[in-house]
Amino acid sequence: MVTIVWEYLVKTDCIAEFEKIYASDGKWAELFKKGKGFVHTRLVHHPDRPNQFLTVDEWESIKDYKAFLSQWQEEYKALDNQCEYLTEHESCLGTFGVSFNDKE
Repeated sequence: MVTIVWEYLVKTDCIAEFEKIYASDGKWAELFKKGKGFVHTRLVHHPDRPNQFLTVDEWESIKDYKAFLSQWQEEYKALDNQCEYLTEHESCLGTFGVSFNDKE
């Protein structure tokens, strides 16, 4: 299992739209579902900072995640560009897994 975690600082007037797009049934999850090995995505926010969010995306393996990025890169970039105005800042906190011994 591989987990990719992103942090977002969302513009205050865009929080509702951000939550809709990044939710477990939002546009990002719909795109991820096209990839083999996608498990789920979760959206969580900081209890004291209403504009700070994390997405937690889980995949069966790093190989599946990399294959998804390769196969769906145009759609990924297009959606990322469409969502850019929602945030003040975004950062990938890392890719975490039990084992990264998957064959690439």
